[in-house]
Amino acid sequence: MKTGAVILAGGYSSRMNGFKPLMQLGKKSLLEHSVRFFKRGGVDKLVIVTGHRKDEVKAEAARLGVRSIYNKDYDKGMYSSVCAGVKQMKGVKAFFILPVDIPLIRPSTLKTLRGKARLKGVVYPSFDGERGHPPLISSALIPAILKFDGSGGLKALLEKYPGTDIPVWDQGILLDADTPEDFQVLENRLLQMDVGSRAEVMALAELVMKKRGCEHGVMVAETASVIGRELNDRGYRLDLDLLFNSALLHDIAKGEAQHEARGAEMLKKLGLKQLSEIVAAHRDVTVPASGKVQEKELVCLADKLVRGTEKMPIEQRFEEKLLLYAKDPQACKAIRKRLANAKGLEKIVVESIGRPLAELLDSKQVAR
Repeated sequence: MKTGAVILAGGYSSRMNGFKPLMQLGKKSLLEHSVRFFKRGGVDKLVIVTGHRKDEVKAEAARLGVRSIYNKDYDKGMYSSVCAGVKQMKGVKAFFILPVDIPLIRPSTLKTLRGKARLKGVVYPSFDGERGHPPLISSALIPAILKFDGSGGLKALLEKYPGTDIPVWDQGILLDADTPEDFQVLENRLLQMDVGSRAEVMALAELVMKKRGCEHGVMVAETASVIGRELNDRGYRLDLDLLFNSALLHDIAKGEAQHEARGAEMLKKLGLKQLSEIVAAHRDVTVPASGKVQEKELVCLADKLVRGTEKMPIEQRFEEKLLLYAKDPQACKAIRKRLANAKGLEKIVVESIGRPLAELLDSKQVAR
């Protein structure tokens, strides 16, 4: 289905210390962030609606290779820009509408919504039960949008038509830049885009993993986090969000052949590159010659300390595997190699924290 998108960039930015379309978030303007995720999300037709400071926004749009149109009635409010943009959506079956101040939506969200597009009505992304941006609107509603007087904004009109909420794991659908405080939240999120927030990875796990896999992931994540915090208290500088999130999703492709590689591939496509590198190695890692573990090694170790949702000594986990494959010498050789690596990682951690892992985990009540 051919889809379009309208980016609304004609407002005054009256509550912000700056002009939002051109404000720099990281190394890119808010407008560039929006253009990039729409292009990566597979949108076929993209239009930017300008208004206030039209020449500057037009120049930025041209730099980005996107067509812009000027809404001469921009001072009458956002709905006039909505109508100006919607008039350009001829030839598409459905289109997104997005204010420029919601700049950190994931391309995977747009792809999900495009796959759920309706010939009539509206498709909304939702995170944790709350509707967000951008709605995907059937082109059948264009006449109604252009006829509407704008009372209550676009939201008031769309509520009159059938709507479908699509759960997504993208917290960015709820985050705008109305105030300087909001902008700080976006700056923090930008730094974590390829790691995700803990709320996001939990939502992702619940969307794509079976309940048993989610519960195991949570237990491994809690185990890894307890060890990680203890190591940080003793001079390590581990990224605890990276540790927790990659541990939670380490079995995201469980049940598929070479599930660690498949899981890494899935996460990379979703934009969680840092997690993908750890998930790819969670089944087995060599003992680091440096004598210090990082997030990758801790996820691997924590996974070997948990069966299902129960804590278990490493030796017991591997003894069960050896019994299962007792008649397969090659498999047993590989299992013993992974056991040796796991014990090596455990030794490094125990020497760093100064007490047995079982004692640490019991003291923090990591148990299910």
